[in-house]
Amino acid sequence: MNLSDYKVHHNDNIKLKDHQCSDGKKEENDYIEQNIIPPLVEKLKELHLKLHAEGKNGIMVVLQAIDAAGKDEAISYIFSNLNAQGLKVTTYGKPSETEQKHDYLWRLHDGEPERGQIAILNRSHYEDVIATRIHDLLEDDDDAEIQRRYRQINNYEQYLSENGFSVVKFFFNMSKDEQKERFLKRMKNPDKQWEFSFSDIDDREKWEEYQEVFEDMLNNTSTEHSPWYILPADDEWHTRRIITEAMIHTLEDINPRFPKISGEDKKKLDEYIKKLENE
Repeated sequence: MNLSDYKVHHNDNIKLKDHQCSDGKKEENDYIEQNIIPPLVEKLKELHLKLHAEGKNGIMVVLQAIDAAGKDEAISYIFSNLNAQGLKVTTYGKPSETEQKHDYLWRLHDGEPERGQIAILNRSHYEDVIATRIHDLLEDDDDAEIQRRYRQINNYEQYLSENGFSVVKFFFNMSKDEQKERFLKRMKNPDKQWEFSFSDIDDREKWEEYQEVFEDMLNNTSTEHSPWYILPADDEWHTRRIITEAMIHTLEDINPRFPKISGEDKKKLDEYIKKLENE
């Protein structure tokens, strides 16, 4: 698979209508029984363990999408396999009263990774250039303020990258028909109804507006240091494969290694090994 096919390259001017919501790969068996995804997850686990053990770098993962596109499922299937000590997940909803008293990036800091961690943002700071536009929440001139925020977000992500924290971003590109099917499954299944919100239908009525805002966001904030990947989210298992491979690629660029013990620590370790063996 060529990851470049899904990556929004710096200075691209993409149109979402040119990106398929499905590659025609919707069968779970194609990825499980044919042993495609499990080995990738194992490789990701090994690289993540090295990242955590080395404790020099971190990765911030942004998952952004319209409702029912599969963010939670991707977190459950892929990232739940990783070392819990080196992983954190933060979900961002509507800003609290306290958060509204600060600058819009302030609430993001608690979700940032530590060195040795992968931090998953389920929704993110990008809500402040999406929801603010959809719901007309900006007091200043909308276009000028959004352009400022794009610049500020790009600068912030570059700052993270230059300080050892990679930023990789995934946009779940789901079709309106697929969203309808997933909503109906939730609404008709008593065990799934708790996942449904009436506001989801209100947002669905603004589908075209959302697509325009998403497209503008992708074109203005996919950078060399913090790229976006556009996922064919109608294909849930193919989407998970792309995420896993992109995460492996990011970790391979970091090239984390297990720390080696040397000097006095190595001598002391050998002594303790002998001590335990002679018990």
